[in-house]
Amino acid sequence: MEHDLVSAALRITLGVVFVAHGWNHGFGPGGLAGTARWFDSIGLRPAKLHAAVSSYLEIAAGLALMVGLLVPLAAAAAIGVMVTAFVTVHRTNGFFILKEGYEYVLVLVVALFVLATLGAGEWSLDHVLDLDRVGWEYGVGALAAGIVGALAMLAVCWRPARGRA
Repeated sequence: MEHDLVSAALRITLGVVFVAHGWNHGFGPGGLAGTARWFDSIGLRPAKLHAAVSSYLEIAAGLALMVGLLVPLAAAAAIGVMVTAFVTVHRTNGFFILKEGYEYVLVLVVALFVLATLGAGEWSLDHVLDLDRVGWEYGVGALAAGIVGALAMLAVCWRPARGRA
């Protein structure tokens, strides 16, 4: 019972964060065009494609986390987005988020890793559909998939201005 409550609380909290963040990127004040301009300024090419993929991936991963569907896969996708944010924006700014540092993305990655390790719990679609996956291998797999996916995408698509990389 406690495990299911904790898992649900973590899933729903992370899901809401990712849906809100993706929604803001896609439909917030600047919309996709504003996000694309920002992505272009940090060197993600093609910027429009990355703005759309990032926005919709965050929303999809967030919704999947909220309902507990394919949680290790959703965690891997969200970890990939956070690793991309770490590398492109936050890593050179120190720890504290007040100076655009990496503390926020670090906490989200660790929470996603923990959730992928713990599993979605009984109060989830994973449980209803008999897709429960629990254990270190799922947490490590989600972490590895997110990191490898982000780094592969960055190797192909990230062209930062001199001095930013």
